Amino acid sequence: MEEIQGPGGIRVPQPKPKKQTPRRSGRGLREGRRLRWSSQDLAYIAVFAALIAVSAAVPAIPAGNVLGVPLTIQTLLVILTGLALGAWRAGAALALYVLLGVIGLPIFSSFRGGPGILITAGAGYIVGFIGGALVAGIVAQFLLRRRLPTIAALFTAAVAGTVVIHVAGIIGMMINGNLSIEAAALIDLVFVPGDLLKCVLAVVLVLPLHRAFPDLMIRRRPGNLPDLKQ
Repeated sequence: MEEIQGPGGIRVPQPKPKKQTPRRSGRGLREGRRLRWSSQDLAYIAVFAALIAVSAAVPAIPAGNVLGVPLTIQTLLVILTGLALGAWRAGAALALYVLLGVIGLPIFSSFRGGPGILITAGAGYIVGFIGGALVAGIVAQFLLRRRLPTIAALFTAAVAGTVVIHVAGIIGMMINGNLSIEAAALIDLVFVPGDLLKCVLAVVLVLPLHRAFPDLMIRRRPGNLPDLKQ
C-alpha cells in the first residue's frame, strides 16, 4: 500500500494498482490477507486506549433522564481516536478499552467497571464506542484519499462516528431500559448538541496531532515500512 499526502499534510493510505500475481494456495491466501500490525501500531492502540480509560476521572454530568445515562467526555476521545488512527487501529483501541472495562477495571464513567455494565441503560453507548471509532476512521480515510478539504472531511467523519454511537445507545436503552424507540430517541436527543460540539473539538485537536505525526493514520505493515518523513 502506498501513501499520499492529503490536504492539510495528513498522510493517508492509497491502494496500489492491481497487478497480476501467481495464484496461491488457500492457506497462503488467508495468511496474506491476515491483518498484521507493527510494534508501533500496537503502541498507538495501547496509548489511545489508556487515554480513554484515564478520562473516567473526569466527572460525568447528570443528563436528567429517567435512566440515569450521563454526559461524559469519552465520546470526544472515541471520535478523536478514529480521526487520529484510522479505522482498524481505532477500532482495536476501543475494543481493548471496552474489554478491559467489562473484565472489571473501573475505567468507564464514574469509575464503573465489570460485566454488569452490559445490562445498564448506557451499555449501548459503550459498545457503540467501538463501531463509532471504526466508522470515523473509515470515513476519514475514504474522504481524505479523495482530497476533500481536510476540515470538512474530518468533521464529516466525526459526525458519522457519532451517529453510530447514538444509534447503538438508543438500541441499548430499548433493550436494557425497556423503552420504546420514540422514548429512547427522545432521551438520546439531549446528547446531540454536546456531541456535535465534541465533533468540532475532535477536529481541532486532531489537526495539530497529524501535523506533528504525519504518518499517524497510516497502518504500517511489518517488512514494508517506507520512510515517509520528509
